[in-house]
Amino acid sequence: MTKSPPRLFVNCSLTPDSLISLQNSQIHYLKNVLRLQPGALVSLFNGRDGEWSGSLAMDLNLISVKVEKLQRPQPDSSGPGLLFAPIKKGPMEVLSQKATELGVSILLPTITDFTDVTRSNYDRVRAIAVEAAEQCDRLNVPLIEPPKKLIERLQVWPENTKLLFAAESGLAKPIDAALRDVKDKNILMDWVLAVGPAGGFSPAEHEMLRGLSYAIPVGLGPRLLKAETAAIAALSCWQSILGDWENRPIDRNGE
Repeated sequence: MTKSPPRLFVNCSLTPDSLISLQNSQIHYLKNVLRLQPGALVSLFNGRDGEWSGSLAMDLNLISVKVEKLQRPQPDSSGPGLLFAPIKKGPMEVLSQKATELGVSILLPTITDFTDVTRSNYDRVRAIAVEAAEQCDRLNVPLIEPPKKLIERLQVWPENTKLLFAAESGLAKPIDAALRDVKDKNILMDWVLAVGPAGGFSPAEHEMLRGLSYAIPVGLGPRLLKAETAAIAALSCWQSILGDWENRPIDRNGE
């Protein structure tokens, strides 16, 4: 089994024979970390045009990639959104990385009653998501919306979108049972999964969420989970029942 070429996310269009300029961090990674030589294979994706193979071109200190061949067409983005309360730097980076690996399409930082972190470095959050997408064979990077208050998000809720929220109190089906109920009905819809901060959603937020026709409260087991753990658990359950875990993995050897 041969080693796959490095994958890089770029913001520009990908077309045959185009020459893609790289960012300084990407140049450092290819030249100084991987120590690649001219002509080495590199894979590129931008979230729109699929994944392309290319070869490394070096001219003195200028390093770029010549786009050569389409390897995979761009699939439809079908992952859920993740609504979460901003948390501290380390856990936030874990959340961004794992949510990307678990197929989240959009990250929705949301200020709730018990949120105690109101400022986060979302450029860093996006950088972590880009790195995770490059490493896990995704062909896009989750969108990251600016933070909003919970009530503001709910006031502009998109049509045909269910909200699955982790309920720390009150009646709620276990998440697997709730998702299987939806699967049995075979109803097509979009999804947003929601987890609260440390301490969960406030009693007033619970009452508000339970009053929404599109919201489904679910339980995540008998233990108290950290916010990032709750997000990973909920996303894993969603992917295993309603998501794409039944799809075959990518075979890089074409078999």
